[in-house]
Amino acid sequence: MQPNPTLDQLQILVAVADTGSFSAAGRKLNRAQSVISYGIANLEAQLGLKLFEREGTREPQLTEIGRAMLEDARRMVGVLQRMRSRVDGHHHGLEAEVAMSVDMTLPSPVLVRVLKAFEAQFPTVMLRLHIGTLGLIPDHVVGGQADLGIGGLLGEVDVHLVRIGFMSMVPAAAPDHPLALLPKPVKIEDVREHTQLVVTDQSERTKGRDYGVFAYRTWRLTDMHTKRMLMREGLGWGGLPRWLISDDLATGRLVELDLEPFREVSSPLFAMHRNDRSPKPAAAWLIDQFKRQLSRFNEFEPGKVPEEEPATGHRPAP
Repeated sequence: MQPNPTLDQLQILVAVADTGSFSAAGRKLNRAQSVISYGIANLEAQLGLKLFEREGTREPQLTEIGRAMLEDARRMVGVLQRMRSRVDGHHHGLEAEVAMSVDMTLPSPVLVRVLKAFEAQFPTVMLRLHIGTLGLIPDHVVGGQADLGIGGLLGEVDVHLVRIGFMSMVPAAAPDHPLALLPKPVKIEDVREHTQLVVTDQSERTKGRDYGVFAYRTWRLTDMHTKRMLMREGLGWGGLPRWLISDDLATGRLVELDLEPFREVSSPLFAMHRNDRSPKPAAAWLIDQFKRQLSRFNEFEPGKVPEEEPATGHRPAP
């Protein structure tokens, strides 16, 4: 069996290709030029391939197969560098993985910006992301499935809370929905007569209890994007985050309702972790970034109505 190329040989190959010469590669790696030449010669002998053209050129030029092998070498050297970074991070207390559970009411532009920044800041930390609703988020944290939860709260929850911002919930419907055509504010007796679309808590935390439900007839859904689609088609009314429907409101696909029992309300958003576990560096960084990005987002969100609510306050059903 032929011997496998060593990582050292692959690093030499990459260095020669990047610097353009054996001597420059030697200076970059702090090796003698003879060591570089010997390493490339051994690699070519092991592979049975000619990686560089040396004759008739001032500097070594990669052959066609040499260019292909260079890409493989870069990938393998990159894996080695990530291994080294992961080890260094571990020695400095950096976690190998962060499991995070996020409520879908969190503005998606904020989530995207934070995740992009996380990838750049912690390339060696694996991220497991779960998107859920309502009680699932604290349930994941309490049960240990998530190191960090991001979302709102319904009732008492035995977790450590860090307030990171707020989310505005707006009652809305299609422009031709009966509630949109009634004199304002719409009275509670009229509200009760029309189907309300409600996102159901998939956890057991709020079993048997409703928050912000006023209609006699409800359709229970598992996600707010389906709810938004049905509302746009006139199949019911309900509350949705302002950030999610701002374009619909601006273009008239949905209209904001003025209801006696349910007007726009801003509910706090929290980062949460178990009381017996302090966030490690990557998780702590995430908490700070969510707080920063939500602050910037809410500053420019149209129609926001920030209101202080207690941590155990009930928010309207999404």
